[in-house]
Amino acid sequence: MTATRKRFFGHGLPYASVEDLKGALITIEGTDGVGRSNQVSSLKQWLEVQGYGVIETGWTRSELMSETIMAAKAGHSLNQLTFSLLYATDFADRLEKIVIPALRSGFVVLADRYVFTAFARSVVRGADPAWIRNVFGFALVPDMTLYLKIDADTLLPRILQNRRVDFWEAGMDMHLGTDLFESARKYQWRLIREYNRLARQYGFISIDATLTPEEIQAKIRRRVQTLLEERRMQTLTDSLETLRPLLFEDAERDEAAGRAPGGEGGGDRVVTTPLVDPRRTRLTDPPDA
Repeated sequence: MTATRKRFFGHGLPYASVEDLKGALITIEGTDGVGRSNQVSSLKQWLEVQGYGVIETGWTRSELMSETIMAAKAGHSLNQLTFSLLYATDFADRLEKIVIPALRSGFVVLADRYVFTAFARSVVRGADPAWIRNVFGFALVPDMTLYLKIDADTLLPRILQNRRVDFWEAGMDMHLGTDLFESARKYQWRLIREYNRLARQYGFISIDATLTPEEIQAKIRRRVQTLLEERRMQTLTDSLETLRPLLFEDAERDEAAGRAPGGEGGGDRVVTTPLVDPRRTRLTDPPDA
């Protein structure tokens, strides 16, 4: 990251160093049922094939808080303030334990939803925008936010066709109506309107979510590839090529001089095993049997 680039939305994370973050943080946003998770999965596979190390994270997936949040949602008893604080705790745990270490190690981090989800959901439920942004002020500013944009009239039939609309996706806690479908339509319309406003404010890259999944993925890949090239992100293959001279220069120098590795005149031969196998170019490759 450059020195002039804003790193945090607010006060930052005081107990975690963010110096020398070599990786890239890419977030994919969009409302419920828009197809984010499938796009993140496809993008991850494609990046790994290109040779990048990739870590995926998502909303409410921290080991510390995920079960607590699920139990709280099942009870339908907590207010928006409490939920916002639970989400912030979950996010802080993932940021400290997953996101920042991965970025420090040069990985591409793909986030299925980011703090913008908390911003949108909280504001449509009546939270003060400045307050919710301050709560998440410790969050890193992503390198890129891809926004899958859709309208409510197109979204609702898609959700109903593929799965049930749950209590929270329908905004039933907001008492918009007793009919689940009508409540969902009103809630998603408000949520999409807030996402559109956030897109203008924070410079999201909007992608038409009414396209086919293949067309959406192609647009995402072009944008991501451009970012990684601009950041000069190294693939794992590139990293190994950089390390290779350091790992093998002694053996190659001995061979060029006509000596057995590890000795002047071919006495006791000491063979060292390199720490990195140059044939393995991705973290997902299994070790040799």
